[in-house]
Amino acid sequence: MEITFRHPFALEGLEDAAPPGTYRVDTEEERIEGLSFLAYRRLATFIRLPMAGHGSGSAQSLLVDPKELEQALARDALVDAAPG
Repeated sequence: MEITFRHPFALEGLEDAAPPGTYRVDTEEERIEGLSFLAYRRLATFIRLPMAGHGSGSAQSLLVDPKELEQALARDALVDAAPG
Protein backbone atom coordinates (compact mmCIF):
# COMPACT_ATOMS: atom_id res chain seq x y z
CA MET A 1 0.00 0.00 0.00
CA GLU A 2 1.17 3.54 -0.64
CA ILE A 3 0.23 6.67 1.31
CA THR A 4 0.89 10.30 0.43
CA PHE A 5 1.75 13.17 2.73
CA ARG A 6 1.41 16.66 1.27
CA HIS A 7 3.33 18.26 4.16
CA PRO A 8 6.28 17.30 6.39
CA PHE A 9 5.24 14.82 9.08
CA ALA A 10 6.59 13.33 12.28
CA LEU A 11 6.35 9.81 13.65
CA GLU A 12 7.69 8.25 16.82
CA GLY A 13 11.17 6.93 16.12
CA LEU A 14 12.06 9.64 13.60
CA GLU A 15 14.68 12.16 14.66
CA ASP A 16 13.46 14.80 12.20
CA ALA A 17 10.25 15.41 10.30
CA ALA A 18 9.98 13.39 7.08
CA PRO A 19 9.46 15.34 3.85
CA PRO A 20 6.20 15.31 1.92
CA GLY A 21 5.87 12.50 -0.59
CA THR A 22 4.43 9.08 -1.31
CA TYR A 23 5.59 6.30 0.97
CA ARG A 24 5.23 2.53 0.86
CA VAL A 25 3.61 0.91 3.88
CA ASP A 26 3.97 -2.84 4.46
CA THR A 27 1.89 -4.87 6.89
CA GLU A 28 2.98 -8.28 8.13
CA GLU A 29 0.05 -10.54 8.94
CA GLU A 30 -0.52 -14.14 9.86
CA ARG A 31 -3.56 -16.25 9.12
CA ILE A 32 -5.73 -17.12 12.11
CA GLU A 33 -6.27 -20.87 11.95
CA GLY A 34 -9.32 -22.75 13.16
CA LEU A 35 -11.98 -20.28 12.06
CA SER A 36 -14.79 -21.05 9.62
CA PHE A 37 -13.81 -17.96 7.61
CA LEU A 38 -10.54 -16.47 6.37
CA ALA A 39 -9.06 -13.99 8.87
CA TYR A 40 -5.65 -12.46 9.53
CA ARG A 41 -3.92 -10.93 12.55
CA ARG A 42 -1.69 -7.92 12.03
CA LEU A 43 1.80 -8.53 13.39
CA ALA A 44 3.63 -5.35 12.37
CA THR A 45 3.36 -2.27 10.16
CA PHE A 46 6.37 -0.64 8.50
CA ILE A 47 6.83 2.56 6.52
CA ARG A 48 9.72 2.82 4.06
CA LEU A 49 11.59 6.11 4.39
CA PRO A 50 14.51 7.43 2.33
CA MET A 51 17.87 7.38 4.10
CA ALA A 52 19.36 10.87 4.19
CA GLY A 53 22.82 11.10 2.68
CA HIS A 54 22.75 7.62 1.14
CA GLY A 55 21.69 8.49 -2.41
CA SER A 56 18.42 7.90 -4.17
CA GLY A 57 16.98 4.44 -3.82
CA SER A 58 18.33 3.91 -0.30
CA ALA A 59 15.54 3.37 2.18
CA GLN A 60 14.94 2.17 5.70
CA SER A 61 11.88 0.47 7.15
CA LEU A 62 10.53 2.02 10.33
CA LEU A 63 8.19 0.04 12.58
CA VAL A 64 5.11 2.21 13.20
CA ASP A 65 1.88 2.00 15.14
CA PRO A 66 -0.91 1.90 12.52
CA LYS A 67 -3.02 4.26 14.64
CA GLU A 68 -0.18 6.79 14.82
CA LEU A 69 0.16 6.58 11.03
CA GLU A 70 -3.59 7.21 10.61
CA GLN A 71 -3.38 10.20 12.95
CA ALA A 72 -0.42 11.65 11.02
CA LEU A 73 -2.39 11.32 7.77
CA ALA A 74 -5.42 13.00 9.39
CA ARG A 75 -3.24 15.90 10.61
CA ASP A 76 -1.80 16.24 7.10
CA ALA A 77 -5.31 16.47 5.62
CA LEU A 78 -6.35 19.07 8.21
CA VAL A 79 -3.59 21.44 7.07
CA ASP A 80 -5.22 21.61 3.63
CA ALA A 81 -8.71 21.96 5.12
CA ALA A 82 -7.76 24.82 7.45
CA PRO A 83 -9.08 28.23 6.41
CA GLY A 84 -6.29 30.31 4.99
